[in-house]
Amino acid sequence: MSKKQSGFSRRDFLRTAGAATAGSMLSVKETIGKISGTSGSELALVPTRPFGKTGAQVSILGLGGMFDIPSNQLVLRQALKWGVTYWDTADCYEGGRSERGIGSFLAKYPEARNKVFLVSKSDSRDPSGMTRLLDRSLERMKTDYIDLYFVHGISGIDELNKSIKAWAQKAKAEGKIKFFGFSSHSNMEECMLEAAKLGWIEGIMMTYNYRIMQKTEMKEAVAACKEAGIGLTARKTQGGWSFGSSSAAKLVDTFIAKGFTDAQAKLKAVWTNPNIASICSQMPNITILMSNVAAAMDKTKLSAGDWRLLDQYARETASNYCAGCSNICETALGGAIPVAKVMRYLMYYDSYGDRHRARSLYGQLSSQVRARIGSFDYSLAERRCPQGMAIGRLMKRAEQLLV
Repeated sequence: MSKKQSGFSRRDFLRTAGAATAGSMLSVKETIGKISGTSGSELALVPTRPFGKTGAQVSILGLGGMFDIPSNQLVLRQALKWGVTYWDTADCYEGGRSERGIGSFLAKYPEARNKVFLVSKSDSRDPSGMTRLLDRSLERMKTDYIDLYFVHGISGIDELNKSIKAWAQKAKAEGKIKFFGFSSHSNMEECMLEAAKLGWIEGIMMTYNYRIMQKTEMKEAVAACKEAGIGLTARKTQGGWSFGSSSAAKLVDTFIAKGFTDAQAKLKAVWTNPNIASICSQMPNITILMSNVAAAMDKTKLSAGDWRLLDQYARETASNYCAGCSNICETALGGAIPVAKVMRYLMYYDSYGDRHRARSLYGQLSSQVRARIGSFDYSLAERRCPQGMAIGRLMKRAEQLLV
C-alpha cells in the first residue's frame, strides 16, 4: 500500500514523533495508535548499513539493552516493527534481567529471531569463563546463536590473547556465535588501531560522538578499522551535557527551530560518518524510541552552521567531558585510581539521570579504592589531561554523590 493510501506517511511519523518528544498534547498512546494501527498501513523502516565485511546488514539505530526489558516488552515489539533490529545486551546488564527479557520476547515471538542482529558481551577474559557466560546467555535469551559476541570493556589490546582468538574460532565453528569483537570505554583509539592489525576482530563498539569523532586519533582509528573490514558500533553518542555553557540554550533552540531536538541532532552527527554501521542507544520507553527512530528516518542534514554550534559547545564544555584516555591520567597516578570508570559513573548520574546504576557501579569498586578517591592527589593527572578536566574536584564530587 502506498503512503498516500495509508494516510500516514514518513513525514507524518516525524512530525508526530517530534510533537510527542517535545511534550505536546498528543500522548504516546495516541501516537502509537496512528503509526502502527490495524489499518494495514506501511511505514518506512529504519535504514540499514553493512557491518564491516561480515556480510551482515544492520539497522543504523540499535536498541541498547541496559534497562528493565522484562517489564518493557512493548519497546522490543515496536523496535522490531520500525526496523530497529540491532539489539545489544550483556551478561551483566540488569543482573541478567536484560538477557532474560529478550529471551521472554523471543520465546513468545520465535519468528523474530531471524530478523534481529543479536549482540551480547562477556565480562570474562578467560576461555572457560567465556564459555560459561556464553552458554548462560544463550539459555537466557532462548536462542541457539548470538550474531555478535564481544569481550566487554577492554582498555588495552593485550586483553585479547591467542587463547581468546582460539576460543572465538571454536565458538564460531560450533555455531554459537557468528562474529566476534570487543567493546571499549577507555583508550579506544589505540585499541581500534591495534585491532585492525590482528585480522580476526570483526566488530567493535566504542564511545563515539560529536566531540570525539572530530579528533585526529579517532579519525585514523575509524579509517584503519574500515580498511580492515571491522564493523563499528557507536555508543555514548550524546556526549554528556553541561548546562553552564553559554551555547547550551542556543544549541537547543537552534535545533528545535529546525524541527528536531538537540539529542536527535547529536545522533545525526554520528550518522554523517558512513563507516559507523549502527548507533547503540538506550531507549527504555516508547517516547525515546520514537524520537530516535524519527531521527534515523529523517533525511535532513546538519548544516555547516549546525556543526559550528556543536563544535563551539564541545569546546566550551570539554573540561566537563571525559574522553576515555585513561592511559594518560591513570598512568600519571600509577594506576591507583580508575579515573575513567568513575567519570563514566558520574556521566550516568548527571547526563543519564540514572542514579541507581551510577551508585551501584561505584559501589562495586574495592573498598580500598573508594577510601582514597576523595583525598588522592590528582595534580599530575590534571596537568596531563587533554580535556583540561578538574579531576580532583570531580572525584570528590563522585565520592559525595555516589556513596
